[in-house]
Amino acid sequence: MLKIIGNNQEPATRNQQPGTRNQEPATSNPQPVYLRIVSMFLFFLLVIGGQSQTTLSLDSAIIIGLENNFQIRIAHEQYNIAELNNKWGTVGRFPSINLGVSSINRYDNTPIFDTSAFEYNRGDQYTNSLTPYANLQWLLFDGLSVSMNKRKLELLEAYSMGYSTIVVENTIQSIILGYYLALLEEERSKVLESVKGLSGDRYNYEMLRKDIGSSVTFDVLQAKNSFLSDSTNYLLQQLRVKNAFLRLNLLLGEPPEVSFILIDSFQVELQYYELDDLMNKMLASNRTLLNQYVNQEILKKDVSIAKSDMWPTLSMNAGADYTQGWYDWEKHQNNTYLFDYYANFTLSFNLFNGGNTRRAIERSKISEKIGEIEIQQATQTLENLLVNQFDLYSIRRQLLEVAEVNLESAELNMQIATEKYRNGTINSFNFRDVQLIFLNASSNKLNAIYDLIDSQVELLRLTGGIITER
Repeated sequence: MLKIIGNNQEPATRNQQPGTRNQEPATSNPQPVYLRIVSMFLFFLLVIGGQSQTTLSLDSAIIIGLENNFQIRIAHEQYNIAELNNKWGTVGRFPSINLGVSSINRYDNTPIFDTSAFEYNRGDQYTNSLTPYANLQWLLFDGLSVSMNKRKLELLEAYSMGYSTIVVENTIQSIILGYYLALLEEERSKVLESVKGLSGDRYNYEMLRKDIGSSVTFDVLQAKNSFLSDSTNYLLQQLRVKNAFLRLNLLLGEPPEVSFILIDSFQVELQYYELDDLMNKMLASNRTLLNQYVNQEILKKDVSIAKSDMWPTLSMNAGADYTQGWYDWEKHQNNTYLFDYYANFTLSFNLFNGGNTRRAIERSKISEKIGEIEIQQATQTLENLLVNQFDLYSIRRQLLEVAEVNLESAELNMQIATEKYRNGTINSFNFRDVQLIFLNASSNKLNAIYDLIDSQVELLRLTGGIITER
């Protein structure tokens, strides 16, 4: 944690006496009215929001995110679709059975030959029939495409599961970085608050010196401007803190009104990696690469499915029906019934279709070759990315060490400069420069910690260990 220098006391008010040399307009508070209003508003929000705040650790945040994150929920539903499709009935292993009934109601006005008069007359004929039926259709053999399509559905389900795992990995990474980003903004807020307190002390000191006649208006105005500038930066930082928490809420699937108190400390545990060990883990466990392998198996199955069209197909069509008919013809009524059952087999073999089957096979083989090239590309891309992240992690670890030493020097320099400024050894310009150096050193260390956490999480994701680690 950073050492807080100074305090948060607001500068004391001063009223100038008429006729005083280097007179400054009277004021009751060095802060402008808008700054006071914003400060009161932020304080009000903190008081009200604090009533519903709950503590949140990083592990708890990950658990909440895995349950509520929108992208994870979408990926889960997409996996459910793939799981539902992975059935034997989808690929036609089982027969199709239909039950139904048909009805015929017909009227005909037909010519009738009258034998007694040797002439044709028109006659009315009514026909009514009702036919219930049952029909079974079953593809008995189609070149093993049913089995290969079922295997393809299993691979598609595995691919969907792999995609869901990638979404989970990316979500965990985003939650970790979002959690530490909120901590980073809070730590920055603490630093700016301490700097604002130092500026306030400096302004009070200049006002006191002016009252006893040892300071001029120029020094007072410079101290006032520094204090107002630091106050503005502090208020803007409060907005960044709020935005960071809103982003974290979105990752966790929580509404904006839910507020958390982060209980994990903003620190990083240094890790020492071996590039060869990381490379082996990545090639064996990287989820993106594993999913690419599954996709390659799907492309191979497409080739086999295309080849199955060169085999003959055997299908069966069986069923039974019963027909009850009523006929009324010139007042002559007749009732009939028919009962039929059948079992028909069809064997078909395509001798020539313009070369479409062979072209489909060739297209599938080309797609398989493209998949192999994409695996090589993905492997090389991941290897380059891993080497880059490994080097970046090493550099960022050294940058953190430099930032820690730099901050220690800046803190010591600030303490010495404060005493010298009060003793009059250095002027206000030099003191402000030291103050800004301390601010930059604090910010650099905070950024170095966050950047190192980012590199560690990225290395975990690349090597497929982010789920097991977290």
